[in-house]
Amino acid sequence: QVQLVESGGGLVQPGGSLRLSCTVSGNTVSLYIMGWYRQAPGKQREWVATITSGGIPNYAYASSVKGRFTISRDNPKNTVYLQMNEVNPEDTAVYYCNARFTSLTYWGQGTQVTVSS
Repeated sequence: QVQLVESGGGLVQPGGSLRLSCTVSGNTVSLYIMGWYRQAPGKQREWVATITSGGIPNYAYASSVKGRFTISRDNPKNTVYLQMNEVNPEDTAVYYCNARFTSLTYWGQGTQVTVSS
């Protein structure tokens, strides 16, 4: 059974940085298309970033975070990261890790990020 566990959320000031982690158990992270999503209060869950599977991954970002957020993968640690820089209050949300392999999709439990002074 594949499990995803996020960590690293918390309170951060506007303009600050935070790094989220998503550790995968039950299989190898490099097999999966990994993504980060977020859901703000009263809003639908939205896609944030994706890193593809394989030895040479591709990256994609939502326009709202492009240039500020970076998704990366550490295969030996079976972990995917989301480096968040220059955060602003609109980035406040619960952030979810997602793994896709063929028709299978897995979600983590989410980690809260709050941007406030």
